Amino acid sequence: MSTTKRTACPVCNRGAKDTALSVTTDERGTVSYCHRCGFTQAENFERRPAFVPVPSSSDKPLDWSERAEAIWRKTQPLRGSVGQTYLEHRGCVLPPRDSHLRFLPASDKYPSSLCAAVTDARSGQPISLHFTRLAADGRGKGGTEQDKLLLAGHRKKGACIRLWPDEAVTYGLALAEGIESALAAAHLATPVWSCIDASNLAAFPVLAGIEALTIFADHDAAGLKAAGECANRWRKAGRQVRALRARLAGADVADLTEGAA
Repeated sequence: MSTTKRTACPVCNRGAKDTALSVTTDERGTVSYCHRCGFTQAENFERRPAFVPVPSSSDKPLDWSERAEAIWRKTQPLRGSVGQTYLEHRGCVLPPRDSHLRFLPASDKYPSSLCAAVTDARSGQPISLHFTRLAADGRGKGGTEQDKLLLAGHRKKGACIRLWPDEAVTYGLALAEGIESALAAAHLATPVWSCIDASNLAAFPVLAGIEALTIFADHDAAGLKAAGECANRWRKAGRQVRALRARLAGADVADLTEGAA
C-alpha cells in the first residue's frame, strides 16, 4: 500500500503552509520530491535497478507520474552527450532540439541512457518514459539483458515517441517501430515518430490534418503485419500511404545504416 503526504521542503521552505514536498511511502521505502526546487531523498529503499520492465498487471496503468516527472527533469539535450555518439554510431539523424528524445546522464541510480517521453498518439499528453541503456563510450548499448525499458506501471498502449514536435508535422508524417529505426529512416523522410513496437504501430490511429503517411517496417513477421494493418486503416480513411521495409529479412532500418555516419 502506498501513501503520499505533502509538507514543507527542507531546502526551499517558504513557511508553515508550504506543501511543495511530496513524501511517498510504500513497501520499498520512502521517497521525497520537491515540486519547486527538485530536491529528492530516498530512505530505506531496496537496492534494485532503477529501470524495470513494465509489469503485466490487472491494475490500470499510470499516465505520467511524479516519478516520471522527476526523472525527466534530470535529462539533458542530446547534442554533446554520449547519446549523440550512440545515435551517430548507429547511422541515425539527430532529431531537432525540441524533440521528445533526450539524454539521461549516469548516476548512482541510473546508467547512462537515452530517455524519451512517451506520449499519447492522439492528444500528445505525456504518459511514460522509454530508456535505452548505453555503453560508457556511446558506441553501442549497455550490453545487459534489459537495455531497452519502459517506466514500470505506466501505459504504453496508444502511445508514440514524438522525435519531431507536433509543430513540424504539417502535410505528412513517417512512422517506424524503434527509436533508432525511425532516426535512421529520417535520412529518407521527416518528420518521423517512433511507435515503440509492432503492436503500437499496428494500432496507430488516423490523425486529423495528416494527408500522407510513410511507414518504415521492420523486415520480420510482426513488423510487416503491423505495417500492413496501419497502412490499410489509413488508406480506408482516404490518406496517401507508402510502406517501405528493410531489404534484409530480420533487419530494421537502423541495422542497414549502422556505422554509416
